[in-house]
Amino acid sequence: MSHIRVAPELHLILNPATGVIAEEREDIVEYSLDGIKTQLDELDKIVTDMMNQLDPKAPLLNMFPGRENASYNAGIVTNAFYGAVIGFIVSFLLLILLKIGGI
Repeated sequence: MSHIRVAPELHLILNPATGVIAEEREDIVEYSLDGIKTQLDELDKIVTDMMNQLDPKAPLLNMFPGRENASYNAGIVTNAFYGAVIGFIVSFLLLILLKIGGI
């Protein structure tokens, strides 16, 4: 957490997050988490992108603008293709059964 030295000669610091002025003490160790916060923000972007992969209409992290529905449209085309192929196979098998059965 960063702080601002209000009066260094009086050892007063200001916490900008809370707006509290406090006395700076020598027996307290402070560690800045700003570097870790930037890493956590990057990980948060990645996790959000992984969650967006479950929704076909959600934008992905490395996606070009205007391509939000690309996964959705690709799924429709793929399923239509597989449906047509399976339909042709079933109709071909029915045709063969009708020819062999003599109906």
